[in-house]
Amino acid sequence: MSQEKANIHLTNWDIVGINPNDKNWSRGDLFCFWANNIQSLIGFSLISSLYLVYDLNIIIVLASSLLAGLLVIIFSNLIGQPSQKYGLPFPVIIRSSFGVNGARYVAMLRGIVGLFMFGVQTFFISKSIGYLIRILIFNVNDTVLETDMFLIFVMGMDLIDWSSFIFALILQFYLFKQGQNFIRIILNFSAWFVYTGLAVFIIVLAGENSKEIISAFKLSISTDNLVSKENLLALISVTGTLFAFFSIVILNIGDFSRYVKNNTENLNGNFSLIFNLIIFSFASVFIVLGADIVMAKKFLEVDQLLTNPTDIIGKIDNSFLTIIAILFILVASLSTNMIANYIPTQNALLNFFPKNLDKSNTGLLIIILGLIFGSLWLPILSRSGALSILDTVGSFFGPIAGIIIADYFLIKNKEYVSKDIFSNLKTGAYFYTSGWHIKGLYAMTIGFVFAASTIWNVELRFLQSFAWLIGAFVSYILYYLLASD
Repeated sequence: MSQEKANIHLTNWDIVGINPNDKNWSRGDLFCFWANNIQSLIGFSLISSLYLVYDLNIIIVLASSLLAGLLVIIFSNLIGQPSQKYGLPFPVIIRSSFGVNGARYVAMLRGIVGLFMFGVQTFFISKSIGYLIRILIFNVNDTVLETDMFLIFVMGMDLIDWSSFIFALILQFYLFKQGQNFIRIILNFSAWFVYTGLAVFIIVLAGENSKEIISAFKLSISTDNLVSKENLLALISVTGTLFAFFSIVILNIGDFSRYVKNNTENLNGNFSLIFNLIIFSFASVFIVLGADIVMAKKFLEVDQLLTNPTDIIGKIDNSFLTIIAILFILVASLSTNMIANYIPTQNALLNFFPKNLDKSNTGLLIIILGLIFGSLWLPILSRSGALSILDTVGSFFGPIAGIIIADYFLIKNKEYVSKDIFSNLKTGAYFYTSGWHIKGLYAMTIGFVFAASTIWNVELRFLQSFAWLIGAFVSYILYYLLASD
């Protein structure tokens, strides 16, 4: 009985090991998982800009994309392997590295970032819903939007904005609380829905413009002086930028790899990121070039090449294409928000309050806090340097990842004591010092200082894209030296 009482506040049925029958994710599901991570407005704009805006050789950008993808795959496999084996999410896995109590607070670093970004991302998701509502109202009665009730703004949002924002929060709460099998359905549907949409846009834009698009694409390709100092620096810079884009997902990859059938499926599924990068790169470049050519033929004045999908559909001024594009953006943004923000935050909260929370009340808490952060984004947070604070908190993520890898592969020799990972008894393997592993916390802190210095120190900001890798390497070495005694 005493054993049961000691364990109860560390155990929650939503974060214990997965039933073998529920470990049903395959490499195809992971293909869709990585597709969702790249299919976003930010992903589209980032990749198309790297290829077309910054006067870089397309071959160099492609090589950088593949190199960054390979690095992401390597770290995802290393960090996700213990979760796949034991069926445990990221916050529980790090109990081995930071202690059963220390892990609660370390995991909440990721949870805090997830909470903030969930609210902000939901704010932008609601914009897509608001656009659809306005288009519908305008088509029914083009004067309604000019009435007084639609001209009253509270915290920078009018009636439609607030309605859309609240609806987006409720929709996500309903969808995301359904369990891992439904989540898998959402990810698979979203991935193929968005890829189908991209294919449709390519076909529509190509039409009679295929030759011009191909010619424009060829102009960006140059094989002259590929091995030069400028190209080498560009290769390193773009690799760091793209790796930083994916790094937010790498740390909590275990929240999803815990559902994968076996390690082989996990390895092959993560490798599909390379194929997603190639497909999405081609699609984004083709659409941006095609849209630019179409706008030129229609004599639409554009100061620069448009790489944001919302700017493109706004300029083309086609109601049908606009509605379709907004639907695709909405679906892609919802699934990305779930992967990068909702699920990591949910697991972090469940691990912090395992006795009091379940998926439903955790979801409500996320929605309430998301409402606060999202509603404050426009009037306060977007102008207060909040993102710089998040970047600083994010400097912990690389060090945490490095410690997970060193702990599992070098210190624990790929074996955890399953009965002790939910035990707070002093005799438990992961109780350490009152539930805190001081060596892990020390290694994480030193790694954080190195990573955060690329943000704090102006002279080191050229390394900011590599902050995650720097922190991971420092903490990996330091933790191994400290914990191997």
